[in-house]
Amino acid sequence: MSDRVSKTNKFPSIFVSLVTLFLLTTACNQADTKRSVSVEQSPQAQEAASTPKAESKKIKVVATFLPMYWFTQAVAGDAADVEILVPPGTEVHEYQATPENVKAIATANLLVKNGLGLEEFLEPTVKNAQNPKLTQIDASKGIQTVKEISPVVEAGNKEEHDHEHGEGNPHVWLDPVLAKQQVINIRDGLIAADPANKATYEANAAAYIKQLEDLNNQYQQTLQKNPNCTFITFHDAYPYLAKRYNLKQVAVVEIPEDQLTPTDVQKAVNAVKNYNVKALFGEPGIDNKLLTSLSKDLNLTLYELDSLETGSTDPQHYFQAMKNNLQTLETACK
Repeated sequence: MSDRVSKTNKFPSIFVSLVTLFLLTTACNQADTKRSVSVEQSPQAQEAASTPKAESKKIKVVATFLPMYWFTQAVAGDAADVEILVPPGTEVHEYQATPENVKAIATANLLVKNGLGLEEFLEPTVKNAQNPKLTQIDASKGIQTVKEISPVVEAGNKEEHDHEHGEGNPHVWLDPVLAKQQVINIRDGLIAADPANKATYEANAAAYIKQLEDLNNQYQQTLQKNPNCTFITFHDAYPYLAKRYNLKQVAVVEIPEDQLTPTDVQKAVNAVKNYNVKALFGEPGIDNKLLTSLSKDLNLTLYELDSLETGSTDPQHYFQAMKNNLQTLETACK
């Protein structure tokens, strides 16, 4: 009897011990699991938490067209998000804004423009964007412009006249010295809007400006060998370049889209005689048989001079294109 009681009393004790052991094991496993989850998820959680904050600190900048994009991207580097409005290769003078342009401006902090009346599409587009927080950077601020550029020899019976831009010729980026001023204006605008990245903007701008100064020296050393080189062009884009390096853009010959008349040819021939022209410049990517025909009639080689409104979006493309222009000018002016 006593043995049965003793054996019976042992079962509850064993049962309690087993339950206790089970609970302790379960608790330990849960603790290990929590510890493992914490170790595995912590870096991800920290990264997820920090990444949006880092992105949110970047200001958003829109630049109107290619040269303004180059200069802005060069100064901004990775410190700001930069977007271009006018696709490279699109005629900026006659550009029509898209809904995407309006949306981009509506969400931007800064808008970088060349100014001088070049971006005619811009004013109504900014108005439609309704962004009261938008700040505009006029890259041509403080630049002394040229208004009366050169005589224009027009087609048909129209008289020769001085071509004139209301606010001055806008093609200032084709002069490396004036391009330097544009970079400075963009730098100062970025710093004012985003002072936390002042050091980055200053360093990036200084590096790009050094390249512009080197480019200017190359132009001076090369073109001084053939001073007063006189040329005719079909795009009134080079007066600043000509003025800087003692060249002469004397006439812009406007020709019809379809065919040349004998009168058109005669006017161009007269311009060549009157101005002792050495060079005739078209633009890259424009296969215009009229220009080729005219160059033969004038007995002048037709060269390509790039106004830098098309090309790669890499900011270094500016220097490659400008060096190509220098080679063209050197060859044409010999």
